[in-house]
Amino acid sequence: MKEKIHKLFSNVWTIPNVLTILRIILIPVFVVLFFKGQKMAALAVFCAASLTDMLDGYLARKLNQITDFGKLFDPLADKLMVLTAMVCQTFWGPLPLVAVIIVAAKELMMVLGGVFMLSKDVVVYSNYFGKAAQVGFIAALILSFFHDKFLEGNIVLFGMTPDILILWLTVALAIIAMGVYAAGAIKTIRAKKSGQA
Repeated sequence: MKEKIHKLFSNVWTIPNVLTILRIILIPVFVVLFFKGQKMAALAVFCAASLTDMLDGYLARKLNQITDFGKLFDPLADKLMVLTAMVCQTFWGPLPLVAVIIVAAKELMMVLGGVFMLSKDVVVYSNYFGKAAQVGFIAALILSFFHDKFLEGNIVLFGMTPDILILWLTVALAIIAMGVYAAGAIKTIRAKKSGQA
């Protein structure tokens, strides 16, 4: 266990990891600005955090700086960022509570599954559905800051404003991503067991 922890933190200070750490730091900044009523400033911070999300993975591959720290904390930072913004925009904004409950439950299952797989020395990488869902959540959250404008302009599709519509489509996509991820995890664990037999 000590070896795993040492390996995890052995090569933290790379450019992609610094961007991941910056994203985590920006989460409380977003919350403070949001509750001070500075919604546009909070949105700017959220957009900056989302930009680091796009950059760190690209730079990790481009600079060959893929680390165990990044594999663990990059998706964790993504989830924390999106869930924090979703909670704020649900309880003090326009997003439906049911959606955030579904997403939170899904993320909890993913984290517990990730911990279980880590204990089995199994790594299952994120799939395209998951990456698309992350982009969808970010888009829905950004648009949710303009929810009142959509209502004022009567911009409604299928009885929903664009932010709510994209949110529900993304929730469905995230559930599909979890199913694909779980199937991949089961397949990898079975393959590992059969290889050890």
